Amino acid sequence: MKSDLQRIGNSKGVVIPKAILDKCGFDRQVEMRVEGNKLILSPARNVREGWSKAFERAAQAGPAETLLPDHLNAQWDGEEWTW
Repeated sequence: MKSDLQRIGNSKGVVIPKAILDKCGFDRQVEMRVEGNKLILSPARNVREGWSKAFERAAQAGPAETLLPDHLNAQWDGEEWTW
């Protein structure tokens, strides 16, 4: 199927037929990326999509090594602060 590019201000757009929109699951937003000389459109994902399952997997894996200790004791804490 071919479609003409339509001028929209300084940009151009493509009219996507409803049948294709429905088949692809497009709603109000799409994600775009370029691979080589191809424009790839996909349904926009929820910003936090998959976080719930990732947290469940992390909880099942058990405690992880922390990047920072619970308490930071720096020399300047005692020298520069007045309590």
